[in-house]
Amino acid sequence: MRYALLALLVTTCAQAQTWPSHPVKLIVPFPAGSATDQVARLTGAELQAAFGQPFVVENKAGAQGAIAAAEVAKAAPDGYTILVTTNTPQAANVSLFKKLSYDPVKDFAPIARIATTSFMLMVRDDYPARTLKEFLAHSRSKSQSAGYGSSGSQVSLALLKSMGKLDVLDVPYKGIPQAVTDTLGGTVAFTFVDLGNAMAQAKGGKLRGLAVTSAKRTPLAPDLPALAEELPGYELIAWFALMAPAKTPRDVIGKVHGAAAAALAKPAVKEKFGAIGTDVAPLDPAQLAKFIEAEIAHWAKLVKLAGIQPE
Repeated sequence: MRYALLALLVTTCAQAQTWPSHPVKLIVPFPAGSATDQVARLTGAELQAAFGQPFVVENKAGAQGAIAAAEVAKAAPDGYTILVTTNTPQAANVSLFKKLSYDPVKDFAPIARIATTSFMLMVRDDYPARTLKEFLAHSRSKSQSAGYGSSGSQVSLALLKSMGKLDVLDVPYKGIPQAVTDTLGGTVAFTFVDLGNAMAQAKGGKLRGLAVTSAKRTPLAPDLPALAEELPGYELIAWFALMAPAKTPRDVIGKVHGAAAAALAKPAVKEKFGAIGTDVAPLDPAQLAKFIEAEIAHWAKLVKLAGIQPE
């Protein structure tokens, strides 16, 4: 028994020392084109340059990110499967679901927080309301029976409905790209879009931004008000982080964190993240662990405030 344990320890140490010897999978809980996907691809390119092995993005959308998170939680803790996660699967889902098939704390080893972003409330360019105040007034005059709908972040919408006293139909989507498509097509009236995609859509001229979900106006879209200007206390931001399965060797965690931190410190990399509407916001493994625990409590309050019943 002693020799078996010793052999296992030697093998684990050897794996950590030679890691990575083949491609690493970056599992993304949302569809291609989403903010998380863009963050994963930028991060993967930097890690690939640092380690000389491919970091391959795999999109596993569905169930508010729970499908991807559960897959990574059950993956071998060898450093070859990493979750590019957000506040939804790692914090909000604790309150959004009655039962999760993974534990967002116990089943993962934190590696690094990468960046943060906010969302933009968007409508088609021909939407009758031109300002946030007009939008709220127009929305309050509609009803679900009139087929008035919305899509995007569940908590963003629930907070808007609760704090803005709106009666609108929630049309769920696996990710923001599909919600954008249906907003453009008129299936739904508005949607929340991550800032990077929102700015790209606004440039296209078919969708128009009305407000942002950060507590204050963002320098990336200074002409748009924060929702809090009409709905005091409204604030919702997203964050992106790297997580490995629990029991992944510490040496591997350290290598990935070190490479990510070095990349995020480069002005050129910060500029690339800014171009997709995100702010570089690094945290080390210990800081990220504490941050996630605080976020679970924070999102529990948000979900309760929004009046969302767990599924």
